Amino acid sequence: MKARMNHPAFVLPGTLDALQALSKTLENTGLPTGTVHLVHLRASQVNGCSFCVEMHTKEAVEAGESVERLFAVSAWRESQRFTDAERAALALTEAMTRLADRPDAVSDEVWDDVADLYDEKQLSALIMQIATINVWNRINATIRQPAGVAPAV
Repeated sequence: MKARMNHPAFVLPGTLDALQALSKTLENTGLPTGTVHLVHLRASQVNGCSFCVEMHTKEAVEAGESVERLFAVSAWRESQRFTDAERAALALTEAMTRLADRPDAVSDEVWDDVADLYDEKQLSALIMQIATINVWNRINATIRQPAGVAPAV
């Protein structure tokens, strides 16, 4: 399989640098790295971005995440492998990723659960992590960036 076009982040000057700069600002916010990996994986699954599913699964394993937990991400509601904070982050991930699927895009219940478990800085980082992975997912899914293949420049 081949991508439909060269990757837009490489085609448009400064785009990759801007996206990488955004990601850099999200480091050292107090948001657990493991939560970031779970959020990236879940959004990528929902968006059908095979490139990001593969990449973020590998990154999570390299960071020490268990394969069992990664297998369970797609069915996190039914799994006992996640903390309350991780569940709240995964619920927010799904809500933010599927904004148009319900009249109240991010319900008060989802919001209250996540806001009770993360401080303002962590919650800000979580929201930005979800938004950022959705940008990457949407680009990669649109151009059909194949998993395991470096983006064309």
